[in-house]
Amino acid sequence: MGLPRAMFAAGSASLFDDLFDNHALARLRGYIDLDDELLTADLTDIPARARDVEILITGWGAPRFDAEMLSHWPNLRAIVHAAGSVKRLVTPDLWARGIRVSSCAQANAYPVAEYTLAMILLSVKRTMESARDFASTQNLMASLPSGRFGAFDVTVGIIGASRIGRRVLELLRPFDVRCLLYDPSLTDAEARALGAEPATLGELFSRSDVVTVHAPSLPETRRMIGREQLALMRDDAVLINTARGALVDTDALVDEVASGRLRAVLDVTDPEPLPPGHPLFTLPGVTLTPHVAGSLGNELRRIGASVVDEVERYVTSDELAGEVTSPDLAKIA
Repeated sequence: MGLPRAMFAAGSASLFDDLFDNHALARLRGYIDLDDELLTADLTDIPARARDVEILITGWGAPRFDAEMLSHWPNLRAIVHAAGSVKRLVTPDLWARGIRVSSCAQANAYPVAEYTLAMILLSVKRTMESARDFASTQNLMASLPSGRFGAFDVTVGIIGASRIGRRVLELLRPFDVRCLLYDPSLTDAEARALGAEPATLGELFSRSDVVTVHAPSLPETRRMIGREQLALMRDDAVLINTARGALVDTDALVDEVASGRLRAVLDVTDPEPLPPGHPLFTLPGVTLTPHVAGSLGNELRRIGASVVDEVERYVTSDELAGEVTSPDLAKIA
């Protein structure tokens, strides 16, 4: 028997080269018969040979696999998604066909956790504010932070024991900080096993110097961080959000930061992108980044390597380490 036929589908052909260097591509071709044509854009012109494809590697910009789309792929058995969330791709039609789906969410968790760690350390040191003050005043002494600052003996509250939340806890272990964890799906013993003190949401907000959000975006988590929760935060505390903007009440956060009471580091917003002139662009207590926490640049090679490992695993043993099933959708980002 020959190798299973496969194709790559994403919003941009350049993503393929970003994901796979020559070594990874050689490994990949050792397990699948990968079509040379890269399917991009809206996939309105799907070649007839797609009917023979058993494995589809997808990336950002891939289509939603509803019944109409799946009609082009009658022999499709597995989708390996070279990104984190698969929610935009999957449908009940896909599950009904018995097509298996795998995500590289674990590989994508690493850069998000690294970004979070960096922002925690820089925030408690008041680095961003000092840098802005220094550029403005060009006076070294006048730009030094004041009050309580530094990365010793602070409390970090982590919302969500997701892959990213767990990785943040791992990265914080060498530092002299206390970690609180809110995740209603965990027992207290499970939270402690992760190196954190279990806390209610209210306790976490009232006790933390930094609160970092790693919960999934679900109907029940929409705006879970509102005026009530923000009001519990200590003066000068920091909210970091790398999850989804909809978890935070933007207007409530703007009011708190504008008052000078709280600070924020936001890699995601609601809405996203923000409209021109939005206060979050200019408020001095806000560090706003353009959704860069996830895999970008050479970090995409890690995702590519994860795809190759997953394809190898599936072809040789019919197993998927990053498999996502229909029930999982209710609890993942």
